Amino acid sequence: MDRVGPDLESDPVAEAGRLADLARDRGLRLRVLGGTAFVMRLPRPVARPPGSGKDIDLITLREDRRAIAALLASEGYQPDKHYNALNGHRQMYFVDPRRGRPVDVIVDRLEMCHRLELRDRLGVDYPTLSLADLLLSKLQIVELNRKDVVDVLALLEAFALTVDDATGINVDRVSAVTSHDWGWWRTVTGNLDSLLAFANQLSAKAAAVPGRIDSLRAAIETSPKSVGWRIRSRVGDRMRWYELPEEVDHD
Repeated sequence: MDRVGPDLESDPVAEAGRLADLARDRGLRLRVLGGTAFVMRLPRPVARPPGSGKDIDLITLREDRRAIAALLASEGYQPDKHYNALNGHRQMYFVDPRRGRPVDVIVDRLEMCHRLELRDRLGVDYPTLSLADLLLSKLQIVELNRKDVVDVLALLEAFALTVDDATGINVDRVSAVTSHDWGWWRTVTGNLDSLLAFANQLSAKAAAVPGRIDSLRAAIETSPKSVGWRIRSRVGDRMRWYELPEEVDHD
């Protein structure tokens, strides 16, 4: 019998971790992203806007998606069958019927304002995406909201910039993405410039943040750019360099 409601963790952070553990125990690849992942990784709570943090966002690989769908169903999550039938190759949607808690499961890549390929990155960290990929997931948003700004600044306060994924934010990963695609570069650097203004207003406890933003910006600028990047840069802002994510209604 499916386990509905009472067996699901009330705390979305605990529930996301539980689902990741269940998938790992079955040899499936599932990682947490989105706001829940930031809460998991940050060493201390941050003041996020009211109502945020209810949803759970997960990512898996295409070869594991059917097994992940079966796992969620066995745990009491109800699928949006119509949406999943049409879009399951790239994203699936479920809901906890008791708590009204949505669960989005993306497949292989995050597609919002830009495309972030993640197939080769799910094994880097656990239970969330790597710190660098979490940072990119926010910096690719053309219009950052308050929650996004809070998450990015908190991540940059908590973790140093590094050249690997083991102990901090992997600068090489960020630079690789922005050096291949001019649109990515344009959005990320624009956001870093805007975030610097916020960072300069932070308390003394976050004194490292402006310097980390400057260092990340410098690493992005000095990283060698691809041929495609250089060609696209000639067009610049005359052509839109990002996508507009669509809002989707679910059954």
